[in-house]
Amino acid sequence: MYRRACLGCCESGFHNLQCCESGFRNAAASSDRAGSRWRRITPGSLAPMTGPDTPASFKLAYVPGVTPSKWVRIWAERSPDVPLDLVQTTAADARALVRDREVDAVLLRLPIDREGLHAIPLYTETTVVVVPKDHLVAAADEVSVDDIADDVVLHPLDDTLDWDTPPGKPALERPATTADAIELVAAGVGLLVVPQSLARLHHRRDLTYRPISGTPESGVALSWPDEETSDLMEQFIGIVRGRTVNSTRGRQQVQEKPEKKTPAKSNRPQAGGRKPPPGRRGAPKGGKRRR
Repeated sequence: MYRRACLGCCESGFHNLQCCESGFRNAAASSDRAGSRWRRITPGSLAPMTGPDTPASFKLAYVPGVTPSKWVRIWAERSPDVPLDLVQTTAADARALVRDREVDAVLLRLPIDREGLHAIPLYTETTVVVVPKDHLVAAADEVSVDDIADDVVLHPLDDTLDWDTPPGKPALERPATTADAIELVAAGVGLLVVPQSLARLHHRRDLTYRPISGTPESGVALSWPDEETSDLMEQFIGIVRGRTVNSTRGRQQVQEKPEKKTPAKSNRPQAGGRKPPPGRRGAPKGGKRRR
């Protein structure tokens, strides 16, 4: 069974991401129109990409909440003959997946252990608190950690924020996943602090969220093995960094300066002496002009 590679449909900015089924269809349609091939594959079906018979393709993994749809469409336009394989993975398994070379690159959340890996920070997400719609926090535009100091704040085991203990009061048990924590918020057990894209990913009609200050922020990065950087990897780096199709990385194209053409010398013999003054051309030598 395939894991759904939810790509998202919002392109207005990295702080306004939404993971949805329509985004997956839109990205697929864009790839098809561009003549490209893309595939959904499961992490369990992956194998290290080695050997001369390995087909030319690019495997990209991504963690929940990250939406690579824009980059997928650009890849389809620039490399229609190279399939892009999308692999959805968990935040806990993302680093191992690229370290073991089961994928070419991964879009993951910082911080990570960068030993053996390159990592390019791409953007930083807004941190939000997820609350029931009838909670007092829902009446504010933005809150701080002091505003939820008396509330139970859930701390799932797959938490992506870099802190030891979240604000508020701890729950009796830590939920296994962010999805489980969302269910507990809906049941009125407590609140949840997450990156905004995860709040959108697990959206429910009975819940809402507000930006919260005084908390860590989640950075998203592109990571790949530091052993070598292939041409396809360079191409994808250029796409996420916004380079144009004609730009190059680390190479300066020197344009040959055209040689200046030396004007050809005239073969006509030059008349010696001074030119006659105006109005005296054609006058007979030694005579006067006729009046």
